[in-house]
Amino acid sequence: MLEVAPHVRDLGSSGIREIVNLAEASSRDIARLEIGEPGFRAASHILDAGRVAATRSTGYTHSAGVLELREAIAAGLLRRYDWSVAPEDVIVAQGAGQGISAVLSALVQPGDQVLIPDPAWPNYRMLTRLFGAVPVPYRLRAEDGFLPDIDRIAALITPRTRAIVLNSPSNPTGAVFPRELVRRIVELAAARDVLVISDEVYDELIFDGEPAHAAGFGTDNVVSVFSFSKTYAMTGWRVGYVVAPRWLAPTLAHIQEPLLSCISAVSQAAALAAVSGPQDDVASMRSAYRVRREIATAMLEPVVPFRRPDGAFYAMVALAPGVDSRLAALDLVEAGVSVAPGSAFGDEASDQIRISLASPDDVLVTGIERLVAWMASTDRGLAMGALHQDSASHRRSITANRG
Repeated sequence: MLEVAPHVRDLGSSGIREIVNLAEASSRDIARLEIGEPGFRAASHILDAGRVAATRSTGYTHSAGVLELREAIAAGLLRRYDWSVAPEDVIVAQGAGQGISAVLSALVQPGDQVLIPDPAWPNYRMLTRLFGAVPVPYRLRAEDGFLPDIDRIAALITPRTRAIVLNSPSNPTGAVFPRELVRRIVELAAARDVLVISDEVYDELIFDGEPAHAAGFGTDNVVSVFSFSKTYAMTGWRVGYVVAPRWLAPTLAHIQEPLLSCISAVSQAAALAAVSGPQDDVASMRSAYRVRREIATAMLEPVVPFRRPDGAFYAMVALAPGVDSRLAALDLVEAGVSVAPGSAFGDEASDQIRISLASPDDVLVTGIERLVAWMASTDRGLAMGALHQDSASHRRSITANRG
């Protein structure tokens, strides 16, 4: 009898999606703080470009992306970082995740290893397993400001290590890695013949610090990953891109053809308008997220251990030590606020939760008020089992949504 491949059976699932599905199915008034969905619409010139393209440009495009878009992306990188990139080294992808998928498909074989942050966006782990490789976590400890320790990374590298994933600004922690630290990791990887996959999708959502710009250190072992989703509030358009060294870029362009033929021409037209048009909305959204960071800080810092994020639009909130963040997240839905459990991002944050600052101000305030009230009533989660021990509905909700 035919069977699903073992590495796919072991893929795991997203603990974030579990909460998303539960919140969407609930009849309660839920303040949604669990998902990184910008609380803005894409700018009008982006929407207009998409409308026009839908009536004129709905055919196939080059597998690596429309040349005009790739040229505009290269021009944007030159403007932002003084980074001169050839358009042929830019590969347009169906979101950053698919771009990372293309990179891994080109590089890893079953049994190879990929170093990923812990905590980190869960898709790194899932994508690594999808190609039969082994995800090896490196710790980002709260007491270290969620920054990597280069000596620990060096100790994890083996002859089977093919790539190190960096993510700054970080999802879920909001940490921005110092440029000197990024440089040292890139140089370590180059010395050990390892690729760096630098996920920089939040590069224009930084409040304190500098963009990682890992490729700016002059080595030939960095693939940079970007997205239109967060910067331009274009999550549903599904457009991202990777910038690869010359030895890898043609392979990635070729891989795109069997993977997806090409990206939607309509979405690419909207992306072209985004990157080449006015950037005022990007600055406005960043300012709004900065205000929300201050709101969250003022409400949470007096109550719980809380580290103000330097970038992205997420913040980690500590539960009591040892509390199961998944059970806490399920319980919080009952309390009227949805959050992402830290366990969805790895082991290091298993007793923390992530809140999104992308939600509108009123939703954020309501959600944090409910979170603070829950923290007080459960002693930061320690007492939630006692409070609900006799609640059949609570037990059913946990059983029904166990991932």
